[in-house]
Amino acid sequence: MFLRKITLLRDDVKDFNTYPFTVPAIRGMDTLDLESDVTFFVGENGSGKSTLLEAIAYKCEFNTSGGGRNNQYDVDSSEAALGDYIRLSWLPKVNQGFFLRAESFYHFASHLDQLSREDPDFNYQGYGGRSLHHQSHGESFLSLFLNRFSSKGIYLLDEPEAALSPARQLAFMRVMHQLVSNGQSQFIIATHSPILLGYPGAKIFSFDSRVIESVKYEDTEHYQLTKGFLNGKERYLEELFLP
Repeated sequence: MFLRKITLLRDDVKDFNTYPFTVPAIRGMDTLDLESDVTFFVGENGSGKSTLLEAIAYKCEFNTSGGGRNNQYDVDSSEAALGDYIRLSWLPKVNQGFFLRAESFYHFASHLDQLSREDPDFNYQGYGGRSLHHQSHGESFLSLFLNRFSSKGIYLLDEPEAALSPARQLAFMRVMHQLVSNGQSQFIIATHSPILLGYPGAKIFSFDSRVIESVKYEDTEHYQLTKGFLNGKERYLEELFLP
């Protein structure tokens, strides 16, 4: 592990009635202790998990549109509203890594194509050797994980399951395990995937209350709803489609 704590600098916040502090989990945040090489943020849409992940990327000096420290391009609505109000505690600090935003991955792939046009020596090294636009969405994600995530660093992923089939989610878990087992990588992931959340030994933080709290895998809504649906599909559908 590299990143040990995330602290909200409450004394620096001038107005808790402005965004992002209007989000209950962010408003109630104090300090998060990261106790595992793999940490998950879970919660409903708008619960603040992506807001905090983006702020961490900002403090790591990663491009908050997606990418690493050397990827310079802009995407609208990618500013880190929380970035100036958190402190990261490291032991030791690392400067390498990557921030994946599923919603702006298209723009990141286009950024790489622009680099290729400007630099004849740019050969997509670290991205599978060819344009990410020339691969399917799922292939491009997995290509990134297999090739770019290979060195000592911290990897911040916002809904990586967006382009991955269940089988490829399992393949990604294997990539994570290999990197974590080498003691060279730390992952913080915002996700809705009950498959990814099953990663052994991971720490899960829920953003669904007024405070960010640690939860067990089996207590997540993702696990309970998925298990309930698979074990009683007819009952769920009958209740869902009641007139």
